[in-house]
Amino acid sequence: MENIQKLRTVNVTRYILPLREGGSLPALADADDGFKYVLKFRGAGQREKALISEFLGGEIARRLGLKVPELVFANLDPAFGRSEGDEEIQDLLKGSQGLNLALHFLSGAINYDALAMQIDPLLASKIVWLDMLITNVDRTFRNTNMLLWKRELWLIDHGAAFLFHHSWNNWEKNAKGPFPIIKNHVLLPQASQLEEANELFKGLLNDDFFEALVAEIPEEWLLAGGDSEDVSAIRKVYAGFLSQRLSYSDQFTKEAQDAR
Repeated sequence: MENIQKLRTVNVTRYILPLREGGSLPALADADDGFKYVLKFRGAGQREKALISEFLGGEIARRLGLKVPELVFANLDPAFGRSEGDEEIQDLLKGSQGLNLALHFLSGAINYDALAMQIDPLLASKIVWLDMLITNVDRTFRNTNMLLWKRELWLIDHGAAFLFHHSWNNWEKNAKGPFPIIKNHVLLPQASQLEEANELFKGLLNDDFFEALVAEIPEEWLLAGGDSEDVSAIRKVYAGFLSQRLSYSDQFTKEAQDAR
């Protein structure tokens, strides 16, 4: 199995403020390594499955050379947030004790504006290709989930990817199935080099990488969904989905081209 860089683990020390964008209610928080993070809670929205999607999507993007803030596992102590006055937030903190996921906070970053910012066609094509691979529904004009920081484009929020794991039984069909939602992708109009992106990226991903990456998903997250009590079987499904999806990349590349 391929060796991959493992995520660091930090302890959350201070809840600063909620980031009320989207339905998952992430928060800006301090950790014991001295850095600020955007904290994604296991007790929010799609719960642990959103964290699994965030982890897999972010680390695959990084493997492909795309800019993603550092991801870390973030421990939330049971005593954390007891003094929080907002009842909704206090409930969220109580339901998120244990291991969560966080992204390094990019101070001063601004949201990508498709109407005001043109980007390189190959970069646009690479991001569309990534989102086809991981079936990410959430990179639209309404919510681009991209930041401009230090004159570079950074990808965030992959929690809405991997649609198959919400209806576990059809994962093989989904791996080699169409993804019509791609027509709503904010970068699709600029993605004129999809074939080049496909050729570049097919050589950067393989089964060994997928298996090593999936092996790093915390066991407690995998069991929380109730899909199976066999952790190794769940890991095999995620790795199998990615492997089959990659083998289908010529077809999904053409699908994205047709959607343009």
